Amino acid sequence: MNEKSDVTHDLASQRAANEAAPAGTAASRLLFATNIWSDTSSPAVVEESRPAPQPTVVSETPAPVMARPVERPVAGPVPVERPSTSWPPKRLSLALQGGGTFAAFTWGVLERLLEEPDVELDTISGASAGAINALLVASGLVDGGREGARSRLNRFWGRLMHEASFRSLMLVGGFSPAGSSVAFGATLRSGQFDPFDLDPLRQALSRDINFSALREKACPKLLIAATRIRDGRQQVFGNDAMTADVALASTCPPLVHCAVEIEGEAYWDGGYGGNPPLLRLVQETAASDVLVVQVTPSRDGYVPITLAAIDRRLDQIAANAALNAEIAAVEWARASAAPALRLFKLAAEDEIEGLAQRSSTDLGRGFIRLLHRSGRDAADRWLRQGASAGASHRADEPAARPFEPA
Repeated sequence: MNEKSDVTHDLASQRAANEAAPAGTAASRLLFATNIWSDTSSPAVVEESRPAPQPTVVSETPAPVMARPVERPVAGPVPVERPSTSWPPKRLSLALQGGGTFAAFTWGVLERLLEEPDVELDTISGASAGAINALLVASGLVDGGREGARSRLNRFWGRLMHEASFRSLMLVGGFSPAGSSVAFGATLRSGQFDPFDLDPLRQALSRDINFSALREKACPKLLIAATRIRDGRQQVFGNDAMTADVALASTCPPLVHCAVEIEGEAYWDGGYGGNPPLLRLVQETAASDVLVVQVTPSRDGYVPITLAAIDRRLDQIAANAALNAEIAAVEWARASAAPALRLFKLAAEDEIEGLAQRSSTDLGRGFIRLLHRSGRDAADRWLRQGASAGASHRADEPAARPFEPA
């Protein structure tokens, strides 16, 4: 008799647990669906694409990160939010991938977005060179509005092109881990390459970025990733914690520069833990539209044979692995938990043929200008193409691609 009552009690408890669900916005429900990541200090990143712009998931109100779903019964079914039909998006969040000088593509994308007066930037996440672009835009917006942000980007990338020195190659996290050790030997691995910690990037950033402005309310929300050496986890820094050290940590190539220490923790390039942070962005943004700018090629039609080519391809695969995983997680949760989110991607490899064969440390002015121009053109087509899947665009113009579930 006692056994039967226990079974009945267990079944009732199970039914109650199944009926419990978080109430609130689509983002809240997305967090509930993805709570398997919420125990970590910061999720990893990854992404993927497909033709024809089709909307996806997020909320109009930022949702708090929850360690576990709020167990509160809901009287009736949660209403399904419909994707917005407005175009271009009135409020947009950005996830900016790092990839050395390939990030000049992002420079072009940002420049074109800043020319669109009706598009407001809500949250920007970034790693490595993507983090530098994010900081330049955010600081410029606070100090000088849209024109100020464009000016900061132009000044930084112009300096990179015209002051091309050996040090410049490592400033934007473009060195390959294996390639740099093969090319420069034990000197780099010993940590003696820069024994006085001269940090020319720190000086460059202090000229172009007003870090105190990043803490003001007018600044877009920032999520900058670095990789914590102690446990290999991604650490995401917000506006209140933003300093030059955070920027240096996010762009620190381990075989070229000493680790960057922040409050007793040592960090390396943010591209190892998540490139860029996407799950965290979706959890915290108040926008319904998220645009991922992918600069590192994911496709390559050639099988590499030489050591340099193999190393380059391994870097590309590693750089996109976390992004692909996070995109799959967002897509999985979006289908049922947050249908109002629209997730888009602009990829440099869709615009520049043979990009996988190029080096992310190439500081040639012509190459950087090509990346910049391609980014502008891609963003311009995306802004003009319309919101619906059936929106007309020229067949020879690759559209910003909504993600397909992985």
